[in-house]
Amino acid sequence: MKLIGMLDSPYVRRVAISAKRLGIALEHDSVSVFRHFEQFQQINPVVKAPTLVLDDGEVLMDSTLIIDYLETLAGPANSLMPGEPTRRLRSLRLIGLALAASEKSVQLYYERNLRPADIQYEPWVERVEGQLTAAYSALERELEKHPLNTDGSIEQDGITLAVAWSFTNLVVPDQVDAAQSPHIAAFTKYAEGLEVFIDTPIE
Repeated sequence: MKLIGMLDSPYVRRVAISAKRLGIALEHDSVSVFRHFEQFQQINPVVKAPTLVLDDGEVLMDSTLIIDYLETLAGPANSLMPGEPTRRLRSLRLIGLALAASEKSVQLYYERNLRPADIQYEPWVERVEGQLTAAYSALERELEKHPLNTDGSIEQDGITLAVAWSFTNLVVPDQVDAAQSPHIAAFTKYAEGLEVFIDTPIE
């Protein structure tokens, strides 16, 4: 199977790291939705990263759906998600907040770097900035109440959270402050020091 997309995308990186943690080997093809649009279009006409191309040529997209499929291949014993309902709910909440933070970071980056300054709509930018702050504030509160393990392991909630925080710091660093999110920053530092993260660097 082949993973299509750049690792500077939090969604692509999330899938790549998850696959490694699940013990599933994926060939990675760093195709950009911007610089290589036509090449990407030949693989997936929707031009959405990440895209997973299966061995039979079938195409799957969206990081959450791809990870769900990889989880099925790996089997329940290797899952990165807890099975117990309360722990699973907590994990899903962290994942949802981290994905929201990634989405808002992408929107801000696109607005600042792709839209001409004279047609940027400031009220919308302020709303997105507020949503991004709200997502990380909620994540910080969750980690303060229920810290994630830092024992050498990492599950899907930790992967998604750390990938999101690293991405936001890369593309809109003015929107985050480690001093205001010490638990997130500390966990991300731990995660980025794990071999599976080191072997999957932001491009």
